Amino acid sequence: MSHPSHFTTDWLDKRAKLTPGRVGLIDTATGAATTFAEWNERANRTANFLSSLGVGKGDRVAVYASNRSEYVDLFWAAPKIGAILQNLNWRLTVHELRGIVEDGEPKVLIYSEDWRDEVEELKPSFTTIEHIVAMTNPGPGERDFSERDAMSSETPDRPELSQDDAWGIYYTGGTTGLPKGAVVTHRNVTWNSVNTITSWGITGDHVAPLQLPFFHIGGPNIFMVPLVHTGGTSILCSGFDPDETFDLVESGGITHYVAVPTMFQMLQAHPRWDGADFSRLELVISGGAPCPLPIMEKFWKRGVDFKMGYGLTEASGNNFWLPPDMVQEKIGSVGYPLFHIDMKIIREDGTECETDEEGELLIRGPHVVAGYWNRPDATNETICNGWLHTGDVATRDADGCFRILGRSKDMFISGGENVYPAEVESAITAYPTVREAAVVGVSDETWGEVGRAFLVVEDNFDQAGLTAFLNDRLARYKLPRGFVVLDEIPLTAIGKIDKKLLASEEAPS
Repeated sequence: MSHPSHFTTDWLDKRAKLTPGRVGLIDTATGAATTFAEWNERANRTANFLSSLGVGKGDRVAVYASNRSEYVDLFWAAPKIGAILQNLNWRLTVHELRGIVEDGEPKVLIYSEDWRDEVEELKPSFTTIEHIVAMTNPGPGERDFSERDAMSSETPDRPELSQDDAWGIYYTGGTTGLPKGAVVTHRNVTWNSVNTITSWGITGDHVAPLQLPFFHIGGPNIFMVPLVHTGGTSILCSGFDPDETFDLVESGGITHYVAVPTMFQMLQAHPRWDGADFSRLELVISGGAPCPLPIMEKFWKRGVDFKMGYGLTEASGNNFWLPPDMVQEKIGSVGYPLFHIDMKIIREDGTECETDEEGELLIRGPHVVAGYWNRPDATNETICNGWLHTGDVATRDADGCFRILGRSKDMFISGGENVYPAEVESAITAYPTVREAAVVGVSDETWGEVGRAFLVVEDNFDQAGLTAFLNDRLARYKLPRGFVVLDEIPLTAIGKIDKKLLASEEAPS
């Protein structure tokens, strides 16, 4: 008899047998509605196509694509054959992606048309990739994703898979240099979904759009996976478009919606905001960054259950729930841990905090990732004795409700994306005439926070040259929005850069 930990299921195959005729996916790009039976057949053809390319258990399949049905199909196809999806963040520069591709050592790269130029630029650095597959219009020597259409729609032979086998690698910012690849296992995907369904009350009657980028853990995990689990419907969007979002709210039948604060700000500034009918929405949740209270209040005035969520890649997406009748009573709280999750808040010495005492949030549960790809050092630093050390400062009130106060490290969030100052500083100081650099996050109306860089430079420093230099090396959201040249960067009493002072109104200018 096999041990329960060695049992994994073929999700789409199961759902297709239980509710074959239900619509599981609607693609806004084509208007096509796909039943679970059709979706499973498509995923089977995709898995069989991957097998024909020599992909087997444990092989990485790198995906460099915008949100498309092919990407969603790959998410369900890879685990059918035990392959591991290596999700490439298209917001990163080619310079950044070279290191990530090298890190994952994929056997196959699959890309969408909008990243063709970048793939061409990356090609000379590939050492492990045996096939490059274009979702549309393949170039010379490339394979065509549509070859899958000729493949068998039968379920491929599944290898023995354990709950501890990897499903995907999701890259999260590194405090220095290369981002780290969080290894999300079958166990993590399953338990995140179980936690969400049992604690958020997700059912087969629910409908949610899929707008967050699919390379983010929130793309598949916040609603799509739980909806497949229950037989609900996901509406695939190529990205976030305010007009399309209002169409979905008013006539798309959506019941659940997740976005980052910047997206909500854009919706509320849109001409259609005042006239929109939100009556079908059962839940609207904000993630990615702390949500300003005015955004929440505007939704509450319209009768929408709007709340803040809290997740991180290393904890597979969802972690808390605040009951609707407490949302306005416990303003700013993220609520209670989900069903199969433990939380605690600790002091620097590792002892547990008292009620309302600030400390670092630690998370434990079967949704916490196995660790980082090829980075045992970083894994051991972040996950100790089963507890994930989040680096976030939190409090717990007398009712057991949690509030996230901020980050103990100096990472900041711009437009829902994590920015690690050490990585940006490293890029800036690589510029020949910069001696020292310190980057801090400062508040910004549009993006929540943006970077401001403080520099000590040589006489022949050229700021336009630095900007061009950084444009080639850093994703746009990481680029500082302001530069301040100083004679010296202020230090604390113990000789560290005084980032609190730099981020304050008393910052030198």
